[in-house]
Amino acid sequence: MAENGWTPAPLDTSGIELDAGLLALVEELAENAHARWARRRFAEGWRPGAERSDTALTHPLLVPYPELPEPEKEYDRELAVETLKVVLGLGYRIVPPA
Repeated sequence: MAENGWTPAPLDTSGIELDAGLLALVEELAENAHARWARRRFAEGWRPGAERSDTALTHPLLVPYPELPEPEKEYDRELAVETLKVVLGLGYRIVPPA
């Protein structure tokens, strides 16, 4: 439990499997998540830099998704996978376009 009394309790998605079609969607969602994050940073005045600096507003991850280090891509992929699993876990269906 955190100091403020809140205990995070995300939906248990351990039993939810994504089919091949949804797994193919993960990379697109991960890239989109990075692009949205970067667009927000740019709008706030941030710019690419060798090191993160909250005073100079520079960040080394303000690069196109393909140029991200693999651990950063994996973070975005995990977010995409978990989001898809929560959607399915809540009973929604994701139907690919015809």
